[in-house]
Amino acid sequence: MVEALPDNAVVCHSVQVRHGTAEHEIDLLVLWPSIGVACIEVKGGQISIDQAQWYQSDRNGKHRIKSPVAQSQSSMHAFIDMAGDHLGTPLTSRTIYLVALPYTRVPRDWEMAGVPRSLVLDIDDLANPLVLAKRVGEAVRAEGRGVSALTREYSDRLERLASGTLVTHDGGSLASAGDEDVQDALTERQQVLLGATRSIRHVRFIGGAGSGKTWLAVEKAKRLAREGKRVGLFCYNKGLGMHLRKRTTARRHNRPVFAGEFHEYVISLGVPEGVGQAYFDEEMPRRLIEVGSALPDAQKLDAIVVDEAQDFAPLWWDGLLSCVKDPREASVYAFLDARQDVYRRWDGRGTVGQEGRDISFVPIHVDDNLRNSRRIAETFKCFAGDNFTPRTGTGLPVRFVECATEHALNVASDCVDALIDEGWANNQIALLTTKTRHPIHQEAFDSGPEAVAEYWREFYADSAEFYGHVLGFKGLERSVVVLCVNGFKDMSRAAEQLYVGLSRARSLLVVVGDRELIAAGGGGDLAQALSAAEAWTES
Repeated sequence: MVEALPDNAVVCHSVQVRHGTAEHEIDLLVLWPSIGVACIEVKGGQISIDQAQWYQSDRNGKHRIKSPVAQSQSSMHAFIDMAGDHLGTPLTSRTIYLVALPYTRVPRDWEMAGVPRSLVLDIDDLANPLVLAKRVGEAVRAEGRGVSALTREYSDRLERLASGTLVTHDGGSLASAGDEDVQDALTERQQVLLGATRSIRHVRFIGGAGSGKTWLAVEKAKRLAREGKRVGLFCYNKGLGMHLRKRTTARRHNRPVFAGEFHEYVISLGVPEGVGQAYFDEEMPRRLIEVGSALPDAQKLDAIVVDEAQDFAPLWWDGLLSCVKDPREASVYAFLDARQDVYRRWDGRGTVGQEGRDISFVPIHVDDNLRNSRRIAETFKCFAGDNFTPRTGTGLPVRFVECATEHALNVASDCVDALIDEGWANNQIALLTTKTRHPIHQEAFDSGPEAVAEYWREFYADSAEFYGHVLGFKGLERSVVVLCVNGFKDMSRAAEQLYVGLSRARSLLVVVGDRELIAAGGGGDLAQALSAAEAWTES
């Protein structure tokens, strides 16, 4: 929601309210100038109501709870009274109480005496920041008590009184959502690395899968943009490029001037698209050097951030650095995992750029895995290095479905259906192949660039299961991944592909294929790790 709010809006969490002898806590307090104030009570777990009695189902079972609506309402009234007493000026702006149920789905036509549906935010409302912000704003305007909009000055006074902290919240999933929220919270703690390195101009962050590198890259680009710099945020893959763009364009101001694929940026500067891999890898970046060197200073970049930097060839760096005024004075940050060098472009050096305009990176190692459940992380730990450290909960057992390589695609498709029958939502699942594409993926690929772009837009719409290839899914994730090992075009790159595919799942990993082929491609340590997986049949 924070991403969709205007820059002058504030979200505070865990606001302690004491009025008289009564004590309350507001889970989320939204101060929205020109709109009003929203006090939100958050209840995790599955929430239900029977004969006006509220129940919460969590790890401790099902138990009675106080009405979260009544709690939110009481907290709101206490906050209004406390604000008036402490600030000397009554809070007369529109103010409303709401309840957020991040792991419960509430029908649109549900109603209860004294509780309009508009005051309840369920899992679907929370899943989309824009929808959530709209729902909160509408509730304040339609249901809020008070006679006026919240002024900026009074909002600032309320913020100082609440002493709140800015937070962001993403909608969770019904299954394993609690664990994934913990993973998200752990990932956000990685921002301490950005603070610790803010005075270093050139840094390469080196970390294994699931260490939060993409989150750090996006956050670094946002911070640099807020400093007034012209920032370019780059990657190689289309799917990841759309993710970077989506994460950085919610705000109208102080955002990167470009976020997305490196080759898209080159084309945007007037370099012809061309054809053939040799053109994209060599000729296009050479032309970028010519174009970038001739750019007026006002159009040059002040900062470069590259995610999945191991995908970038040295010549690409030469081209990018031609687009900054002075590479040695510019802010340049690379986020990479050399063990995921599936394209074999990263030369391992800590220096990039042409002689005279070259820069040397300071290496910062990010060793903790924060995205995958421990069981998933332990499966691919053999690829990630000795310092790789899983930090999350145990999670569900990894599943292995033994089948012949030529049958893997059909068996993996059946696994998707079986998982949906188990209760997993289809938009939680991704099926990734290691060689030939799934027919649904192939159809989009054969239909041309616009169809491929639309295919990825549907992925980010989060409305259905996704079918892709491990090479195109780097930097991305889903709650459940069915890894279909249907062969390898190049056995020398099999280990890197397996590493990428195994590390894309957050909560449940299903590996489908021939055990001997997987051992040949990934090695004995991977074979040993998969021997502990749960044997599963998709039927």
